[in-house]
Amino acid sequence: MIMTRGHKIFNLFNIILLGIIGLSMVLPLIHIIAQSLSNNTAINAGKVSLWPVGFTLGSYKLILQDPTIWLGFRNSVIITVFGTLINLFMTTTLAYPLSRPEYLFRKSILVMVLFTLIFSAPLIPNYLLVKQLGLLNTLWALMLPMAISAFNLFVMRSFFQNLPTELLDSARIDGCGEFRILWNIVLPLSKPAMATMGIMYAVGHWNRYAEAVFYIDHRNWIPLQVRLREIVFTDQMGQSDVSSELMLLLSPEGIKMAVIVVATIPILCVYPFLQKHFIQGMMVGSVKS
Repeated sequence: MIMTRGHKIFNLFNIILLGIIGLSMVLPLIHIIAQSLSNNTAINAGKVSLWPVGFTLGSYKLILQDPTIWLGFRNSVIITVFGTLINLFMTTTLAYPLSRPEYLFRKSILVMVLFTLIFSAPLIPNYLLVKQLGLLNTLWALMLPMAISAFNLFVMRSFFQNLPTELLDSARIDGCGEFRILWNIVLPLSKPAMATMGIMYAVGHWNRYAEAVFYIDHRNWIPLQVRLREIVFTDQMGQSDVSSELMLLLSPEGIKMAVIVVATIPILCVYPFLQKHFIQGMMVGSVKS
């Protein structure tokens, strides 16, 4: 394909625009990391920009010595792992029959799902439902009520609709039941969509905050985001002799920046392993054959 002058100008404009957008997202994160690794004097003097000044790991040492951080981290990992598995199972098992034209009542169910996408339930009915189910002050309250996302369900359904019907029909002729078709044929072909849905669900669970505030009062079950919010806004740290000594030498701003990094890094470490499938999955439903 011959690139015309208009195409070259358009590509150059896209590169510049996307570069600016990328820098606007990356530079604040770099600044946060630099502050988390800088000493008290440099932060208070405003000398830290994109590179640490007076390198120190004191803020991270202080955070990692707080037992409530590890407790919240454990809860967030449980919520993210098991919540994502529940999401993928529920979304897949509902999206597959809704994608097949031979199943009865699929249009009626799609209308009900679409209704939940447009009109969400208010807080008080949700709270009363969780309370009646006996889920208050349990991690289940942060997983089961959000078992299916209507938006992700429609995306997954769109992907299943693009699978060759002849492949599924041939499996039925060979004697495969619907669950075997789903497990042995549909799911192996759906890795891009599953990876995309998995990342979306996992990020939502990892950043779960509002529901934890509403449904959980017990300190042993609060997720990491709630604990980090307490540190960022109220400077509440776990009590220990070492923590008290470090608090006198560290800047509150540096501690808050370290808290943000600690909350961000785990979910960033997952993305590289799913990047290939995630990029493919983002194209789900955008091209029709």
